[in-house]
Amino acid sequence: MDLGLEGRVALVAASSSGLGLAVAKTLAAEGAHVSICGRSPGRLARAHAEISSVAKGEVLSVPVDVRDDRAAAAWVRQTAETFGGLHIVVTNSGGVPFGPVESFGVCDYREALETNLLPHVSITLAALPLVKQSGWGRLLMITSEAVRQPDPASGLSSVARLGLLGYMKGLVHALGPSGVTVNVLAPGFHRTPILDEQFGADVDAEIARVARHIPLRRIGDVAEFGALAAFLASDHASYVTGTVLVIDGGNTRGIG
Repeated sequence: MDLGLEGRVALVAASSSGLGLAVAKTLAAEGAHVSICGRSPGRLARAHAEISSVAKGEVLSVPVDVRDDRAAAAWVRQTAETFGGLHIVVTNSGGVPFGPVESFGVCDYREALETNLLPHVSITLAALPLVKQSGWGRLLMITSEAVRQPDPASGLSSVARLGLLGYMKGLVHALGPSGVTVNVLAPGFHRTPILDEQFGADVDAEIARVARHIPLRRIGDVAEFGALAAFLASDHASYVTGTVLVIDGGNTRGIG
């Protein structure tokens, strides 16, 4: 299936590893010009090389901390100036400490909002005029299955990420007449470097333990996540907007 992404300009935040990198690789392989960012120059350079090895278009990589509003906005502008426009915006952010809701103070929740929610807002605000100008656009926001099924062990994430849904719904109405779609991707467990770091030396045993509770009996592959994101960024998904797609192997039990 031709996704119609050749020549499109895509910006993928927090994309030097994990899910962001997987999305950037898939978009690049489909022919989009891709701009990536990350905080670590070394990791970003490795991601640039990995994406370039499969890319049909050009790749731009810029060291950016997405928590810095001005730096994030400058990266958005640089992307559009480099490639002559902007069509696909994939917002993404870092994680927060684990723990139940009662174990954190107000300052922790404030920091979680700065880390998990506001980067999506700042990048989107900077990108909107450019996407509208292009006359075709896709906004994809990567969050967590916690927006559908809060985890008692991830209190900060469950609280901070929910605000993104309200923001997305407002954008749907604001951007609909422009033909720009807005969707949220809510991944569950995927094999990423962050997961390996979280599980430590017992990573394989921990993954097996988690997988036993997932209906598909496995955790996700980042390439599967990248493929779904690419489809939503394509012409074929032009009538899909305002949705929250949970990618978790059936782990979320709620209806709606």
